[in-house]
Order: sequence, then C-alpha cells, then structure tokens
Amino acid sequence: MPSLPRPRLGFGTRSPEPAAPASNELDGPQIETVESHGLRWVNVARPGRLELAWLREHYDFHALDFEDVASRNQRPKVDRYDDYLFVVLHFPDYDKTIGRLNAAELDVFVGPDFVITIPNRPLRTIEYLFSRVEQHEEERERHFSRGSGYLLYRIVDECVDASFPMLRKIGNKLEQLEEDIFEGRSREIVRDISNAKQEIINFRKIVRPQRTALKDLNAARRYLAEDQELYFDDINDASERIWDMLENYKEVSEALESSNESVLAHAQSHSLNVLTAISVVVLPLTLIASIWGMNVHVPGQDQVHPFFILIGVMLVLLVGMTWWFKRNDLL
Repeated sequence: MPSLPRPRLGFGTRSPEPAAPASNELDGPQIETVESHGLRWVNVARPGRLELAWLREHYDFHALDFEDVASRNQRPKVDRYDDYLFVVLHFPDYDKTIGRLNAAELDVFVGPDFVITIPNRPLRTIEYLFSRVEQHEEERERHFSRGSGYLLYRIVDECVDASFPMLRKIGNKLEQLEEDIFEGRSREIVRDISNAKQEIINFRKIVRPQRTALKDLNAARRYLAEDQELYFDDINDASERIWDMLENYKEVSEALESSNESVLAHAQSHSLNVLTAISVVVLPLTLIASIWGMNVHVPGQDQVHPFFILIGVMLVLLVGMTWWFKRNDLL
C-alpha cells in the first residue's frame, strides 16, 4: 500500500517517565484517552460525526480507512502502512435485549506511540480494560511499558478470551439438553435445540472470517520487542481453540437434534400402535353389535338369554385381544 505521512498526533513530545492518565474533556466529541510511558490509548466508545471529525483533525490516516470506520460494516482485516496499522476485528457480543449473539466490530489504529480503539457498539471488555488502566497505575505500567504492539495484544487477547465464557454457557446448555432428551422431555426442548443451534451458527459466522485476520496481526510485531514476538501466536492458539470448540458443539447439537427426532418418532410410532390396537379390538365388537342391531329378524332376538350370551362373547373378545396386545407390547 502507498506510503503515508506519519500520523499527526499533536499531543506534545514523549515523556520518559510514566504519566498520569489523561482525559479529553471536550464539549463535542466523546474521546477517552490514557497516556503513560510515551504511549497514548485513545478510545472512541461511541463513534459519531463529531468523533470522526476529531480523528481527521488529529491524525493523517488514509481516507479509505476513515470511510471504513464510518461504514461500520467491514470484514475482518489488517491493512499495513509505513507508519501505522489499521485493524478490523469482529467479536461475539450477547445482546440481552433480543437474546442472541451479534457481531461487534472493533476498529484499531496502531502506531509506534498510539493505539486507537473504535468499537461500533459499546464493548464491555474494552470498557473494563480501559477503566482498569485509567484507574490503576500498576495496570498502566503493565500494559503501556512494553509499547503499542503489546497494548494491542492485550486488547485483542481480552476480547478473544471473552468468547470462552459464552462458549461454556453453550456447552452447559447442550449438556442440559442431552439430559432432558433422555429424561423424556423431548417435546418440550425442540425449540431449545433450535435456539442452541442458532447460537452456534451465529458464533461460527463471526469467528470463521476472523481467523485469517488474527494471523495477519503478526504485522504488529514491528511494535514489539524481540522477546515478545510470541504473544500474537498465543492469540492464534486461542482462536483455534474457539473454532475447535465450535466445531465440536456443531456436531453435538446435530447429534442431539437427530437423537431427539428419533425419540419423538419412536413416541409417535408407539402412539400409532396403540391407536391401531384399539381399532383392532373395537372392530369385532362393532361388527357383532352391528349384526344384532340390523333392522331384520335375528335368531334369539325375542329372548333374553342370547343378549347376555352376546355381551359375554364381546367381553371375552375384548379381554382376550387386550391381553394379547399387552403380551406383545403393542398396547
């Protein structure tokens, strides 16, 4: 990609000593900043027109990058420039209002002495991490003293690790569904199985295109010390673990759905067998009653004893056929 001018920070020179957290109290754009060890983290929690104008004023990023930030609907990628990186990543975010997983986009600009994070929706992981480094000096020392590459690693690592609690919840849900199937609650959990499959599908749609982008984060190694180059390999390992878990959950959910359908089909088959057996039991009784109920003269019609004999025969047939069906597990 073409070489661009170095980003225009406009925040003064570096200080060799750790500095206290700074905060931009602006009337217009809502910009959060923390600075320490000559490294500045700018977080734009709710990007809007004023915030983008502020970024254009303070940084000479490529115009296409600003367009990507404004569109808020980009595929995961890592764009390399001479003076900075532009990173777009997607992370699963559970929306409690609608009860489903959505993709939260995180845009990141990384330079030698700055990191800018721009989520398209408030990300609790980013907000929590930013709050920690803003309020605690030891956290600033831990995250800022090793350069912008390490801070990027910590941000992405926290967001990736936030997927594991969601995956554990899905795993627990699948285990509960398995117990429900074999405890005879197949009819009640049909919708629950479908919801679990939908969560897994949505999770896979978010994670799959991200795997390549996370591997491309190796480009940020130029902002890491030589002894820190393995950090982004750790992120890739975590990403592969997430994908393997999703593959496993996909197979488990499909197996549970198949097992549940088999149980329901067996129950339906048993119901049909019972209905068939009842029909077979009632058929001869109906036939006998129909013959004696015809509007013609039937032998013994004017006597009492044949009526009781007929009732006895019908009872014997009823008991005998019921016993036979029970014996053969058909009723």
